[in-house]
Amino acid sequence: MIAVIKGDIVASRDLIDQEKWLSPLKQLLTSWGKTPGTWEVVWGDFFQLEIPNPEEALLSALKIKALIKRIEPIDQRRKISTIDVRMAIGIGEKTYTGSKISESNGPAFVFAGNQFDSLKKNHINLAIQSPWHAFDEEINLYLKLAGNLMDKWSVSSAELVEIVLNSPDITQMEIGKQLGIKQNSVSGRWSRSYAQDLLAVEQMFRKKLMLLTR
Repeated sequence: MIAVIKGDIVASRDLIDQEKWLSPLKQLLTSWGKTPGTWEVVWGDFFQLEIPNPEEALLSALKIKALIKRIEPIDQRRKISTIDVRMAIGIGEKTYTGSKISESNGPAFVFAGNQFDSLKKNHINLAIQSPWHAFDEEINLYLKLAGNLMDKWSVSSAELVEIVLNSPDITQMEIGKQLGIKQNSVSGRWSRSYAQDLLAVEQMFRKKLMLLTR
């Protein structure tokens, strides 16, 4: 059983310099595997990623979300990035391995594709589909609520969340050193980003999925 993330960058064409988001995204995806077997970026702003351990799927999606939301906006007076990201996570079996991820197939790919097609229609940016309907129903409720918060992240909030997702045990003092800000400023960003709640959702996803797959 694997996980597949299918996503696209919202409003990417509003940016003249596509490398602002493309280079860091490719760098992140490369840390998880090689292209084109494990991941691909195609059609300008569409990407796919295969994750061997499905328990890591939501964490990977959240890291992509934080990376994209920390991209500086066109209008420097705004605090929120010009672009965003839509992602669907499919969890299931892989029945065929192609030389490219776009050629591979199986329920995980089908689930990710089905869910991705419904994102824009349902006005949500993150959802999951798996063989377990009750699991999907519960987790998608959490993701919808979390998505309402993540979509409104400022660039500074996304920067903080990105650090926390990569180092969950990091202290606020250490975060402050990385960002070059005082601890009280870190505390404010922490509260505004709802980082603790987001980590709780990720842990709940991981816990419930482990019960289903082991």
